[in-house]
Amino acid sequence: MVIGNVLGAGIYVVTGEVAGEVGGATWLAFAIAFVVAALSALSLCELVTKYPGATGVALYVDTAFRKPMLTFVVGFTVLASGLTSAATASRAFGGDYLREFASVDTTLAAAGFLLALALANYIGVVFSLRANLLMTVIEVGGLIIVMIAGALVLSSGDGDLTRPLNLTGDGQLVPVVLLSGAAIAFFSFLGFEDVANMSEEVQRPRISFPVALFGGLAVTATIYLLVTFIAVAAVGPERLEASTAPLLAVVDQSPLGVSSEFFAAIALIAVANTALANLVMGSRLLYGMARRGLVPAVFGKVDRNRSTPWVAVIATGLVAFLLAATGDLGALARTTVLLLLSVLILMNVSAIRLRSDAVSHAHFVAPVWAAWLGAATCGALIVNQTARDGWGEPLRAGLVVAVGAVVYVLEARRQEA
Repeated sequence: MVIGNVLGAGIYVVTGEVAGEVGGATWLAFAIAFVVAALSALSLCELVTKYPGATGVALYVDTAFRKPMLTFVVGFTVLASGLTSAATASRAFGGDYLREFASVDTTLAAAGFLLALALANYIGVVFSLRANLLMTVIEVGGLIIVMIAGALVLSSGDGDLTRPLNLTGDGQLVPVVLLSGAAIAFFSFLGFEDVANMSEEVQRPRISFPVALFGGLAVTATIYLLVTFIAVAAVGPERLEASTAPLLAVVDQSPLGVSSEFFAAIALIAVANTALANLVMGSRLLYGMARRGLVPAVFGKVDRNRSTPWVAVIATGLVAFLLAATGDLGALARTTVLLLLSVLILMNVSAIRLRSDAVSHAHFVAPVWAAWLGAATCGALIVNQTARDGWGEPLRAGLVVAVGAVVYVLEARRQEA
């Protein structure tokens, strides 16, 4: 479950973006991103097992602060991050992987892609979950192909095992460069926080949930590190950076004999998997907000035949398209990460605040330092990214959050009238 949630478009798409930031040490940036995710996962395990009925980061924040507007903004931010992630995936879908089959305008391809996924979302959550499972198996197979292809390149003498040891950064301090790469690589680990929504389905969550979460993260991180190390060694960071289909370069260089079209199809499936999962999450979250009276009731309308929140499905698809049409792949990935890092900071702060709150059942207890370090590392990525890349993505993320706050105030006033 965790691997299916986390593994997806990120590794297929942002590897080139990370290579552009850190050069050959791409794998190290992914390792740092894993550490940041794992620290916040410790707080998540404590909160999930301590408050098993309050699934979702927004409700943990509500338990800690009892501020309805803050709870709404956190929930809205999670929703927004899902939509920016879907928008990122749609831009990736219209990139170099698709060009193996046809040359289509990126924005037009994103529109068709999101329309198809909105239809899958409308058909129903069972269909979407089955599609997610199948696509996860396919995308894991694609990464295995990359590792084998890269290993064959190295065994033939065409690669260079010293490349992954080289760090580039235009003369900037090493920590600054690595944190910049880690901020982008963190996009590949998004999804672990959504596993909290399934905690009520887990038997003996105090033991099972931490094992599943950290086991899934560890497996995913291992795959990522192997793929990025081998890819850099096989073709070099410059070639990875030059394409929106970075892993295709490894397959093309290899004597393995896998066609470019076959691997591109696998990559497009991986991209679709990430986008579909986020659109399903987003539409259901918007529907839930409508049912609780936090957003206009129209978003709670359900199709009589399929029990699908069809208005929420349409709305999330449209917003994802607007985001895709107004930002490039790198900017959207960074915006997604900024939104989720902000949420994770609040989650860690909530864990600190609730540490003294006693409950009647046994639960997982994270080390005292975990939540503090989790919040600090998430904050460090945000500060570093803003200092290095400017205020473009923070302003975009802030605008999204501001829209949520305005929606909350308007709906509250409407209900009072």
